[in-house]
Amino acid sequence: MNDFDPTPLIHHPYRAPQGFEAPQVGVYKASTVMFENVAALRTRDWRNKAGYTYGLHGTPTTFTLEERIATLEGGSECLLVPSGLAAIAVVNLALLGQGDEVLLPDNVYGPSRELARTDLARYGITHRFYDPQDAASLAAMIGSHTKLVWLEAAGSVTMEFPDLRALVQAARARGVTTALDNTWGAGIAFRPFDLGIDVVMQALTKFPSGGGDVLMGSVTTRDAALHERLKLAHMHLGYGVAANDAELVLRSLPSLALRYHAHDAAARELATWLATRPEISRVLHPALDSCPGHAHWKAECTAAAGLFAVMFDARFASAQVDTFVDALNLFKIGYSWAGPVSLAVPYDLQAMRGDKAYPGTLVRFAIGLESVAALKADLTQALKVLG
Repeated sequence: MNDFDPTPLIHHPYRAPQGFEAPQVGVYKASTVMFENVAALRTRDWRNKAGYTYGLHGTPTTFTLEERIATLEGGSECLLVPSGLAAIAVVNLALLGQGDEVLLPDNVYGPSRELARTDLARYGITHRFYDPQDAASLAAMIGSHTKLVWLEAAGSVTMEFPDLRALVQAARARGVTTALDNTWGAGIAFRPFDLGIDVVMQALTKFPSGGGDVLMGSVTTRDAALHERLKLAHMHLGYGVAANDAELVLRSLPSLALRYHAHDAAARELATWLATRPEISRVLHPALDSCPGHAHWKAECTAAAGLFAVMFDARFASAQVDTFVDALNLFKIGYSWAGPVSLAVPYDLQAMRGDKAYPGTLVRFAIGLESVAALKADLTQALKVLG
């Protein structure tokens, strides 16, 4: 009979000394959190960061990441969720109810569009799309049932940069909350809260992570009452993030600005070069004059993400453009962006969102951290398949 007693291994008296400091934050993993007594269990409030109650509501690791993302965005409160789409969902579910309306830009992130069309519609929440380049049309659309206006800068896939100040002013004049998908800006390109935006979300999957290996999102606010509504929905939905994922984002944050500017510089050089190619009819990059909303980008931003799209000349069929993408070697085919590997994805905008403003086939490029010369050579050899 084995008389080994595991109890001392579980209830060992040793405690590591306090005062350990290192460049990276410790990784605290927990579902159960220990309370020193019953009084603490009954009085500790999960809604603030004064103490710990349950792993889902935060550990020293996730609290630290929340505070750093709040600082990055220029906000005061931050919530972490399992993905960028989860961040969009928690904002919608916290701020909208049956009979309410949400307004979305017509170039909104595709899954956000589908969330409104399917699940929000089932909950009795209606939606309409507005032209983000026309603040007057947004103002005219806002009605008594409008409770939330989503903003996106730059627009998904087609990269238009809106007049954020005018859009926010239109919503504020009617007492409507605004929420921005700031994944493209990443807290680097511009300061959303300084423009009067109420809620800022990000897919931390992208630039803050930077490795193409983490799924996470954030929701940041400056307003305490608004944060309370978001935090309650966050708790009711049971959102939490893994400590090891939080660790990876924390490790990447110190290099965020360096990586963002490196992606930006490479993308601008490649976008400018592609604009000279005869196979390309249009380049969509907010920092280029040819992109809708360039003047708004120039007025608000100090940088641009490593993301742009190109329209191929109408003489090339969609199948030919697909062959070009397949011929790329360094550029991989895959969704997401802001990782070290460059990506290319073809889009049929008319099929995806009925967009007739961009006839022909579009390819979106996400520029990684390879050398510009190597990427240019890869594009050059792939363009040869078009003839």
